[in-house]
Amino acid sequence: MRIIARMNVGGPAVQVSGLMRKLPSDEFDHRLYTGYCADDEADYLETQAHDVEAIRIEGLGRSIKPSDDARAFARLVREIRDFRPHIVHTHTAKAGVLGRSAAKVAGTGSAIVHTFHGHLLHGYFAPAKTKAVIAVERSLAKVSDRLVAVGPRVRDDLLSAGIGKRDQFVVIPPGLMMPPGPPKDEARQSLGLPKEGPVIAFIGRLAKIKRPDRFAEVVRVVHAQRPDVHFLVAGAGDQEVALRESTRDLPVMMLGWRDDVESVLAASDAVLLTSDNEGTPLSLIQAGMAGLPVIASDVGSVRDVVVNGDTGWLADPTPEALSRALLSYLNDAKEAARRGLFGKAHAEAEFGIQRLVRDHRSMYLEICGQESLV
Repeated sequence: MRIIARMNVGGPAVQVSGLMRKLPSDEFDHRLYTGYCADDEADYLETQAHDVEAIRIEGLGRSIKPSDDARAFARLVREIRDFRPHIVHTHTAKAGVLGRSAAKVAGTGSAIVHTFHGHLLHGYFAPAKTKAVIAVERSLAKVSDRLVAVGPRVRDDLLSAGIGKRDQFVVIPPGLMMPPGPPKDEARQSLGLPKEGPVIAFIGRLAKIKRPDRFAEVVRVVHAQRPDVHFLVAGAGDQEVALRESTRDLPVMMLGWRDDVESVLAASDAVLLTSDNEGTPLSLIQAGMAGLPVIASDVGSVRDVVVNGDTGWLADPTPEALSRALLSYLNDAKEAARRGLFGKAHAEAEFGIQRLVRDHRSMYLEICGQESLV
């Protein structure tokens, strides 16, 4: 039984969809339970994963509202008692709280697994709220049979906060499939971009943690020195209006949510990430698979995806450092091409969908004490 708060476009939804599609059906009877996306979010099940079936749970979305949360919790308890799964596997913070608690209350003896696709320890909340989050996660770790981290840095941050024990953790990096994109000229024409000149993409939620304000500052600095550079923003969120205002006089094209990220990447020459914190960022894996180098904040588990000096440029999370890194990329075409090629080979080897499925299958079988469920 797989539980995720909502399937908004982003890394967790891609990972969950891949597992639902690719885990062997002759070994696993697995069901997906999820809530609804907010009005400012795109639902991955509706935009890209039409083939993935899900059972919707009212109240299991992003917002925290005690009455809705209580109804979602009660529904999950009933569903667990009806399905009686060997394993309850939760994804994302809210689903981790409600799903793991429901599994314990249901009393079916299901093993409990939770995946940290990132964490909420840095950059999300004020210190008092962060302290409360840590306390909740410490408590839930005690009832979890396995804790999955998407990278070693995420695991180590959680352990440093006293969440879980080292032998509970399994590191399973993301894995995905990337459809081929159109030719560059065709992709640029479809977006109304010039055929010539560098295009830099920003892909992701326009939320404070992603620092679109920092992105705008980088664009302004780089534009002053390289006015031939165009920027694409593929994503939406509560910072969209502010970003539009701050880049009104700059060569920034706002695309909103896109269900064809391969086309955005095909039109681009590199991907820029300006976040304060990240788990293992899907957009950078997608960039690698498309053969694009990356310029990114050196935060969270970005280093688990980007090999600094080989597949991209990592910098301190400041406008000045990121601007210098982006200009270094722009001013050395030969080195940019080398890092893009290396990035493609690295991403395909480390972050393919088959590896993701293989890692989860092994973990599930180990939890059940079997070599095979057939």
